[in-house]
Amino acid sequence: MPDPQTIRVYDARAAEYAAVNVKDNSSEAQLPGFIQACLPGGHVLDLGCGPGASAAMMAQAGLTVDASDASGEMVALAARHPGVNAFQALFSNISGHNIYDGIWASFCLLHAPRADFPDHLAALHKALKPGGAFYIGMKLGTGEVRDSIGRLYTYYTTKELDSHLTQAGFNNFHHLFGRSKGLDGEMSDYVAILAHG
Repeated sequence: MPDPQTIRVYDARAAEYAAVNVKDNSSEAQLPGFIQACLPGGHVLDLGCGPGASAAMMAQAGLTVDASDASGEMVALAARHPGVNAFQALFSNISGHNIYDGIWASFCLLHAPRADFPDHLAALHKALKPGGAFYIGMKLGTGEVRDSIGRLYTYYTTKELDSHLTQAGFNNFHHLFGRSKGLDGEMSDYVAILAHG
């Protein structure tokens, strides 16, 4: 089940989050590689799209972009970008088979409860076309905690993430490690993984 408190935080602070992302978008450096890994003009999903900055870059690169977020305020911001089909959806609403040439899940699935994570990955793998590109960004650590502004975070080690991704059917992992500041002002270690279906 999604965490209502986390969604409320993003609804209330959507504009602030968008401004923070402009200053420090940790995943933006990986976006060109993801776009290159997708078929030219391919159909992609930006899962947990937030204000839509990454989705906009994908659309500018010629991709057909669906962008989903649980926050209605985030969807409203994302929908302002030309070429972005933004809609409100929970992770559990993503379904279908062989739809997308690429799925971009940048620092969104870290808000999913640990018990739901394997099912979400399995559904995303099913929605991805064979050999399609899959990007996931996650904060590193252990346990489930709320940050200082009330968002639920589920932390994983790289080994755990690789295991979950493998079990869901993903392969050919490329890891990038980093550290960045979030909306709560705290610095966190993260891993970004580009994989394939």
